[in-house]
Amino acid sequence: MGYDKSDELAINTIRVLAIDATIKSNSGHPGAPMGMAPVAHVLWKKFMTFNPKNPDWLNRDRFVLSNGHACMLQYTMLHLYKYAISMDDMKTFRQVDSILPGHPEAHDTPGIEVTTGPLGQGFANAVGLAIAQAHTGAVFNKPGFELVNNHTYMFFGDGCAMEGIASEAASTAGHLKLGNLIAIYDDNHISIDGDTKCAFTEDVSKRFEAYGWHVQHVEDGDHDLEGIEKAIQKAKDVTDKPSMIKLTTTIGFGSKLQGTGGVHGNPLKKDDAAQVKEKFGFDPEKSFVVPQEVYDSYAEHAAKGAAAEEEWNKLFEKYSSEHKTEAADLKRRLSKKLPEGWQEKLPIYSPKDPAIASRKLSETVLEKIHDVIPELLSGSADLTGSNNTRWKQAVDFQPPDLGIGEWSGRYLRYGVREHSMAGIMNGISAYGTLIPAGGTFLNFVSYAAGAVRLSSLSHQRVIYVATHDSIGLGEDGPTHQPIETLAHFRALPNMMVWRPADGNECSAAYYVALTSTGTPSILALTRQNLPQLEGSTIEKASKGGYVALEDKEAKITLVSTGSEVSICLEAVKYLAEHHQLKARVVSMPCTEVFDAQSKEYKLSVIPDGIASLSVEVMSTLGWEKYSHEQFGLNRFGASGPYLEVYKKFEFTPEGISKRAKATVEFWADVKPLRSPVNRAFQQLI
Repeated sequence: MGYDKSDELAINTIRVLAIDATIKSNSGHPGAPMGMAPVAHVLWKKFMTFNPKNPDWLNRDRFVLSNGHACMLQYTMLHLYKYAISMDDMKTFRQVDSILPGHPEAHDTPGIEVTTGPLGQGFANAVGLAIAQAHTGAVFNKPGFELVNNHTYMFFGDGCAMEGIASEAASTAGHLKLGNLIAIYDDNHISIDGDTKCAFTEDVSKRFEAYGWHVQHVEDGDHDLEGIEKAIQKAKDVTDKPSMIKLTTTIGFGSKLQGTGGVHGNPLKKDDAAQVKEKFGFDPEKSFVVPQEVYDSYAEHAAKGAAAEEEWNKLFEKYSSEHKTEAADLKRRLSKKLPEGWQEKLPIYSPKDPAIASRKLSETVLEKIHDVIPELLSGSADLTGSNNTRWKQAVDFQPPDLGIGEWSGRYLRYGVREHSMAGIMNGISAYGTLIPAGGTFLNFVSYAAGAVRLSSLSHQRVIYVATHDSIGLGEDGPTHQPIETLAHFRALPNMMVWRPADGNECSAAYYVALTSTGTPSILALTRQNLPQLEGSTIEKASKGGYVALEDKEAKITLVSTGSEVSICLEAVKYLAEHHQLKARVVSMPCTEVFDAQSKEYKLSVIPDGIASLSVEVMSTLGWEKYSHEQFGLNRFGASGPYLEVYKKFEFTPEGISKRAKATVEFWADVKPLRSPVNRAFQQLI
């Protein structure tokens, strides 16, 4: 084993760099990096296999920093191992346009696996990475060819341990017996409010034991490098359950404020920084100094990682000759390309086809495409029968010894854990070989909102199958009926929110979701049956909005989504018969995709010179972008049979017609009447 002065020098270099970077930016969290420098040194140098010259090598060990405020620890390790992070980059920590933001973001920094920051998210991501490794290994490993056997290592702190998402994810990982997952708990007894005894006094180790984890405790995380190494090795040796190592450390080790909340989220004072440097053998007058022997020592380990990748490449070359089909499939997955011709499996509908709930239409899509997109993993947060997310021949992803599935299974039982399901799916997507889809009720996607936001921020191809999308779910009432949900998620940058009106639109939603490699999607799907529309096609719907019924003499455009589109089409007949008013109908299954179309196209759908009314049984917030007037539901719903609930709130041909007539009359004297999509900032957005 053996540790000497060179290890101490490397550890203190990590600490001092964290001090310098946070002082330079006048912002940041030096305490945790100073306390966790010893375990980072041991883990990265003794255990982790990676190649800094190719951060995307498939079989690299993954590292996740769930306590993301400690990111200067991770940035320092990446710099010292010569990832593409220069010392000049280190000096721009937390500055505008720096590649080192205030919390780790996967698309900004070479070597960062997942976007963490909100506490507990990284924990769930790590579980997803471990699931993806287990599944990918089960699919592609062959006798003599263990292509995929990496570990996922994750650091988390007291804040993560307090967050519900981490508890959900830990419970999931324990059930799944993810022996490739090793979590190290920074037990420093400090959170933002100070000593954790003010709010957090439970026995975390006992909790993890109850979850089914292998648990150890290293009592002196500041000095006991051999104890840290033994614990990590023992964790690796335990292959039938995830491992948690409780590591008791001193936050801000070496500072005058060590062990207190004062060193958690603020840079050290200059005099404190000077005395720390002097104590550790550094010149207090100098900053951003790395002894050459530290670079050299870490370079040796990086070279071993590069050699490991070279050996892996040779193994894969041989694998490609003996297992041509699997090798081609793996290469394709890593390129994010879908199989040739997969879209031909998407179902197409005509008005002669029966009315079907869009949750069932979604199930049909999954049934048709699962065999041609083998990287698609489906699942549900304990609502499989309601979400219709499982194809008939699906095998569950489960530990084989439970007798209810296999590691190669493609259906995930997330349990009643919406938030961790979303966080886990982000990790599965980040692994690089799989596309996760997961179901819950649309109203309960709000439970998962923290992780859904990170799907968008980190550009993960994740699909949320969100059924029971409106007051149309009926009897379950206001607690289950979403009102504000779509407005919330439509406001998310880089998120596609689909609310299909029929089968062709549902197929289009899946087509765009699966081909958009850097954008997640929410598919809002009905419980009630919807008729197949006369004017819909996959091609039209793929533009996000299109004319479902045209009339060149129309005085009003009805803009609608989902289950209300067919009611608007009925309203057209009612308007003509009772008010002698001609109308046209636009179906808008995805406003985000519609926004990306050309101005000319958008004006052809919602033209100048004609009043427009939006119709959707949810919050009207946001619909002023597409309509002059809005008909929606800015209150909570009601419990009862869905047709009666729709009638109560006047989402009927008569109710829509009444508001359409009022819209035409109100805007009649406005000349010229501009389309709502014809805006001053059109070319600036």
